[in-house]
Amino acid sequence: MRIALYQPDIPGNTGAILRLAACLDLAVDLIEPAGFDLSDRNLKRAGMDYIERATLVRHASWERFEAWRHGEGRRLLLFSTRAETVYTAFVYREDDILLFGRETAGVPEDVHQAADARLLIAMKEGTRSLNLAMSAAMAAGEALRQTR
Repeated sequence: MRIALYQPDIPGNTGAILRLAACLDLAVDLIEPAGFDLSDRNLKRAGMDYIERATLVRHASWERFEAWRHGEGRRLLLFSTRAETVYTAFVYREDDILLFGRETAGVPEDVHQAADARLLIAMKEGTRSLNLAMSAAMAAGEALRQTR
């Protein structure tokens, strides 16, 4: 199981996700360009000393990530507020990639179309979105509950 971040904007969220991934033994794929320098102190502060333990793979572009993913034969699951399938009603596999979009813009339509499934974390009516790191933790928790 892997977590993929599409062009993340906020270093603190990425750091928190790297920490989460290190603790849960998940890899993180970062699809560039990121909206910050990966040496950012906020990234390091959020990830604490866990960043050194995290498995981080950087992909120079969406196209390179997709080429790698197809070569691996992995399923791509996009978490989106535009999805209709609730993430807890989905059946996960051990080799899935959980994809999260940019905090400020989500993902473009071609990324939506490339996903094998689009999943929703249902929220109270009138709320906009959850913090990215919190969403990744919820999604990873459910996927791991099912597969481990």
